[in-house]
Amino acid sequence: MGTPVGGGRSVPRYVQIAEEIVRQIQAGVLKPGDLVPSESELVERYGVAGGTIRKAMVEVRASGLVETRHGKGSIVKDRPPVRLRSSDRFRASHRRGGKAAYLAESAQSGATAKVSVLYIGPMEAPQDIAERLGVDAGTQVLARRRLYFRNGVPVETASSYLPWDVVKDIPQLFSENPGPGGIYARLEDDGHVFTEFVETLQARPAAKAEASELALSPGAPVVHLLRNAVTKTGRVVEVCDTLMAADQFVFEYRIPASD
Repeated sequence: MGTPVGGGRSVPRYVQIAEEIVRQIQAGVLKPGDLVPSESELVERYGVAGGTIRKAMVEVRASGLVETRHGKGSIVKDRPPVRLRSSDRFRASHRRGGKAAYLAESAQSGATAKVSVLYIGPMEAPQDIAERLGVDAGTQVLARRRLYFRNGVPVETASSYLPWDVVKDIPQLFSENPGPGGIYARLEDDGHVFTEFVETLQARPAAKAEASELALSPGAPVVHLLRNAVTKTGRVVEVCDTLMAADQFVFEYRIPASD
């Protein structure tokens, strides 16, 4: 039975169990890397049916504090969120200091960052990317796909698409390491002056392949972000298609209140 709360309502037993497990994680009783007790252990501990425990674990996984690994069970995550500050993560001063946006974000949060390059080379622009770049669908562009890690955990994938006429004479953009400050610094070196970065975000459940790539539980929440890098001439010289583990990021935006 549930426990009565205000107004005579009761909290379902599986919710009570889920809340207790979450409290144990938050209090450090269950530490990062620890296995959550198995279904049979929880059945014995709480004196309830297996179905109740399975419903409770759905709630625990929804908290973003654990991940399920095949053959192992549910493990407490070590995934403190990175705080993104839109007002400063693309500041030119970071690039002048030799840090690309992701490295600057990670350094601010005290995390260890790593970037794994998955692909660099020509690609036919998909329809949505082509529209953003102002080219025809199927036009050849340079694609750069990366997988980002924080403290050894994959947290983000990013695919950059750049117009071929912009990049063909910038050899560093075809290298795994484009140099200090990242690709935006190399574009600036070539005379492209940025005026703004325009982002759109959408939260949704991860597809199966996406969850696998980011080491998430199936259906875990992700944030899909698309960014246009716009120059002083009004041209979009890069579109970045990014998928982020939602439990890793807090988005903080500064919005002017005056004209």
